[in-house]
Amino acid sequence: MVVLDGKTLANKIKSQVKDEIYQLKSKGIIPGLAVILVGNNPASQVYVNMKTKACEEVGIYSINHRMPEEVNEKDLLYVIDMLNKNPLVNAILVQLPLPSKINEERVIEAIDPKKDVDGFHPYNMGRLLRGKPFIYPCTPYGVMKLFEEYNIELKGKDVCVIGTGNITGKPMSYMLLNEYASVQICHIYTKNLKDKTKNADIIISATGKAHLITQDMVKEGAVVVDVGITKINDKIVGDVDFENVSKIASYITPVPGGVGPMTIAVLIENTVFLAKQQNNIV
Repeated sequence: MVVLDGKTLANKIKSQVKDEIYQLKSKGIIPGLAVILVGNNPASQVYVNMKTKACEEVGIYSINHRMPEEVNEKDLLYVIDMLNKNPLVNAILVQLPLPSKINEERVIEAIDPKKDVDGFHPYNMGRLLRGKPFIYPCTPYGVMKLFEEYNIELKGKDVCVIGTGNITGKPMSYMLLNEYASVQICHIYTKNLKDKTKNADIIISATGKAHLITQDMVKEGAVVVDVGITKINDKIVGDVDFENVSKIASYITPVPGGVGPMTIAVLIENTVFLAKQQNNIV
């Protein structure tokens, strides 16, 4: 069994990005990322702090817009419009989830697709669906980079993706299809989940349901990727029962230290990519 070490690969990517930023700064270009956080969700605050720290480490100029829970949608859209027009900002990220009174789709659609660092804008998702992506969503692209780093073949493989969220599940499925994997997508209404996972060469779970995937649901030698994260008694756990599933998997991601660090690494990589695009640097 091999542990897919996201922390080590993420540090490698950060080092490469740092070198790239050094070259850009010699041309007078400083990549800029704006992060908008609405409300006081503790988990969201942690994620935003991690993203800000990663930017500082590699030399990305970052702006944090913290807005109160009671902010109205009009004011939020105004801030996005200002950031769209700000030449110092190459990338815009709205931390999800948003308060229920705010229309998430309208907010995402308000972001300039050329500054959409998460790749969630309908234009960018549409390009991904057509197999002609402009930018990749951070978490699924982080998973794909782990596959590449560890030489895990996708073509012709049976892959079971559990979870249909817009952040991971759906874009993950499109990216796998673009690599000619045979993808089965499972969700809350899927019957006999074990039958689906047991036949999969690769399992990717992104549900946030602790220890959903147990040893009896995984075939010998399968690749298991855990995107879920749950806090139980002050301990961070994933969707997968790591201790037991790791006994039969060929490759497996830990939680923490697997996909999480990769998401942050791809975010800063995407920010630099957008800065280069906007300055006509190929």
